[in-house]
Formats: sequence, structure tokens, C-alpha cells
Amino acid sequence: MILVTVGMQLGFDRLIAAMDALAPTLGLPVIAQTGKGRYTPQHMDARARIAPAEFERLVQQSCLIVSHAGIGTVLTAARFAKPIILVPRRAALGEHRNDHQLATVSQLSGRPGILVAMDEAVLPARIAEGLAVKDWSTLQSSTARQLHRALAAFIENRPL
Repeated sequence: MILVTVGMQLGFDRLIAAMDALAPTLGLPVIAQTGKGRYTPQHMDARARIAPAEFERLVQQSCLIVSHAGIGTVLTAARFAKPIILVPRRAALGEHRNDHQLATVSQLSGRPGILVAMDEAVLPARIAEGLAVKDWSTLQSSTARQLHRALAAFIENRPL
């Protein structure tokens, strides 16, 4: 299963529409957390909101995450050793107040388990890359995995 998430504060119709168009070609179920978007997906299981416990369960079950460049989702993907494709929101397209997500992807691009799709045209290639590697956790050092778990626990207010 592929999990698509855009956070719950804003919609991200450009990403949701792109994934909806790709969903029938992927050969896997696609579940999308759509936030406050206006686009209504036709080819994905779409939910505006997903409760935190359910979100974690879906992350664990997924083989790939496609997301806006939200650091909370990046940390959750790392905690569960799931590959993630980041698609940054763009202020010029009215998707956010500023371009901090472009800055985020510029710092995270090339790290193990993190792929970047600067626009929807490269999503099919990035999805193929993400699905090709079966165990992203082997690409990361044990120290890095331990640090990611500790940071995620701290941010999510869980015990270390």
C-alpha cells in the first residue's frame, strides 16, 4: 500500500490530483490523507483526516509514503524505516505562505530513504525508485536510526 499525506492544516490539491491520476497504474492500493483540499480523488481511498494512531498503523503497513515536505512525516517515515517521496509545496502556486518546504527538501535530498519530486512530472520515476528498494533501513547506520527514533519520540511527546 502507498500512503499519501499532505498534513491536516492545508490542502495540497496538486499532489493529490497527481497521485489520483497515477493510482490506477501503480498496482497497489493508495490511501490518501487529503487535509483541507478541494480536489476529490476518484482512484484512491481518500480521507481528510486520519487520527494519529491510525496514521501510525498505515505508515507501518505501507511500502512507500508520498508526502508534502513536512518534517513530522519525514521523522515518522524514518522511525518505521519507510521510504518517503517529498513533494514540496510552493508559495508561488498558493500552496503555502512561503517556500520553507523547498528549503527542507534541499537539505534532505539524497539522504537514505528520502526521495524528492520537485514537481508531479517526476513522481512516476520517484515512485518506481521508492518501490525498488525493499529495505531502506539497511541504508542507514544504526546510530542514525537510534537518533531518528529519539527525535521522533521527543517531537511526538512519547517516552524515549
